Amino acid sequence: MTGGATVDARGLRCPMPVIRLAKAARDLPDGAVVTVLATDPAARHDVPAWARMRGHTLLGVEEAAEGATAISVRLGPPPPPGPDAR
Repeated sequence: MTGGATVDARGLRCPMPVIRLAKAARDLPDGAVVTVLATDPAARHDVPAWARMRGHTLLGVEEAAEGATAISVRLGPPPPPGPDAR
């Protein structure tokens, strides 16, 4: 896995978590993982939609400390399936 980043968007309202995510993603290579920490409930829908529209992969959505949600995205296209993917 390539390096990654954490975007702290706690306390920010829509559309700021996605704007901060997009800004961080510009500086990272394909394969990097970006985790957004957000308290805005809309981020649970907005971040996965952003990832899907940009061709990235949603890795997971988890509850985090202090009422935040951690949403992880792998940048770039998904890796090709392995030989056992049939």
